Amino acid sequence: MPGDADSKKHQRIIDAAVRVFARKGYYSSRVADIAKESGVAVGTIYLYFKTKEEILVSLFREKMADFVASLGNVLSQEPDPSAKLRRLVRRHFEVLELNPELAEVIQVELRQGNKFFRGASAREVGSYFDLIGSVLSEGVESGDFRKDLPIKVATKVLFGAMDQMTTSWVLGQRTYKLRDTADAVADVFLAGISRS
Repeated sequence: MPGDADSKKHQRIIDAAVRVFARKGYYSSRVADIAKESGVAVGTIYLYFKTKEEILVSLFREKMADFVASLGNVLSQEPDPSAKLRRLVRRHFEVLELNPELAEVIQVELRQGNKFFRGASAREVGSYFDLIGSVLSEGVESGDFRKDLPIKVATKVLFGAMDQMTTSWVLGQRTYKLRDTADAVADVFLAGISRS
């Protein structure tokens, strides 16, 4: 089991990689750039990660796992499925707005590797879809949402809407508050899935 010092160094490398990839782009970045940014030797990075791609995959996996775990805790405090869904959308936007470099890496840099979402990150994205699906299933069971709601389709529709809003925000140079769009996204989605 890695010690506390190892864990902190690992985290320093991951955090530095986010900043470097956001600033220079993944393909233009070198491991040496990450080493300089993190204040560790290049050789030290290779003790933790075999390649630059492994750094990218690890940072996504770790950040996504932390996000899904914290979101699950936040949602458990909400009383009903509609409130949970609104909170989910707001939290998705808040986390990325508060971490614009991470948003840049997730929305732009990760997308350049066409195998990424099929392989390296499938488990983490799947756990987020499972969380969204559980909120939707709860709404169907409680009668708040349509009984014929196709959970898998609705999950991907909601994720797609949040993902597209975030991508537009990143590419638009973050000229507005992403979290200000949360209510509109939730309203449009809930209008489509709520029991009539």
